[in-house]
Amino acid sequence: MYKAVHYINQFFAGVGGEQSANISPYVVEGAVGFGKEIEKLSKNRIKISHTIICGDNYAAEHPEELKKQTLSWFQEIKPDIFIAGPAFAAGRFGLACGTLCEMVGKRLQIPCVSGMHETNPGIEIAKKTTFIIETKDSVRDLKRTLERMVMLSLKILDGQYIGGPTEEGYHPRGIRVNVRREKRGSKRAVEMLLNKLGGKNFETELPMPIFDHVPPAPALQNISESLIAAGTEGGIVPRGNPDKIEAHNASKWCMYSIEEISKLKKEDYEVAHGGYDPVPATQDPNRILPIDGLRILEKKGLFRKLLEKYFVTVGNVTAVKSAEMYGKEIASMLQNEGVNGVVMTST
Repeated sequence: MYKAVHYINQFFAGVGGEQSANISPYVVEGAVGFGKEIEKLSKNRIKISHTIICGDNYAAEHPEELKKQTLSWFQEIKPDIFIAGPAFAAGRFGLACGTLCEMVGKRLQIPCVSGMHETNPGIEIAKKTTFIIETKDSVRDLKRTLERMVMLSLKILDGQYIGGPTEEGYHPRGIRVNVRREKRGSKRAVEMLLNKLGGKNFETELPMPIFDHVPPAPALQNISESLIAAGTEGGIVPRGNPDKIEAHNASKWCMYSIEEISKLKKEDYEVAHGGYDPVPATQDPNRILPIDGLRILEKKGLFRKLLEKYFVTVGNVTAVKSAEMYGKEIASMLQNEGVNGVVMTST
């Protein structure tokens, strides 16, 4: 029997939803939530001695404090393995899993296993130290994911050979290892080339990164007759953040009216964005979203009209695929509004 520590967020621990997202980390004895299923799937070969629970907001906004508060627990418990999540596509949950796995794997040399969807930002934090099982984007994939996490955990603990990402079902870690093959590399390369030239199926042994190319938009031909829109990924939202845009890994973008507004006032707007000092933008939201300057240019006739609403999201560790989706949705909306040009600001 192997001893494990398991990490879950407030939701899967049954503590509560968003209303409990700010709770600080605490540790309890035994398995909680689907930690019990992990023990069952391992046929009790993995015993979860302790479960660490933390609110998603706290973990995402205070990663250093999370590490400091949990390090001593790991040192005292001395688990054989650390199992985090799975987090699926939940960004804040994934960030917490990644943060703890990176610390435990790097500082304590304890093997770590987790599970995340390809869009989860936690992968980039922990992939060098952690085997992260590929999951679908929601908890509907829980049973299959737990089975694969348990299977891989036992292989690690038993000292068995761990195959590559495709064979074992984990996200590529960017780590190269030497393996023996029946055919040497030059022969395999020639065979792949011949298959490619012959239109046959082949699979490269070293996938190359794909870099997207976005052509620049054409210049406005007559800006004085143009409808201009304003937008930002800097998280400037009406006071109270009515749609609850997340400070990290935003799950949405929103539109808000600026009709009859000549400048953004600090008593009416706030910063929903994490990861940068919000004080200057809180004092004057126009520093991030320059509605005051655009109104002045509008009055001077530099362009015909400013769209009477602005779009906003948060770019902080937001997954690239999510950002691509938001961009397409925003572009479609702007086209429907007849917008000719956009002033979009960042932090």
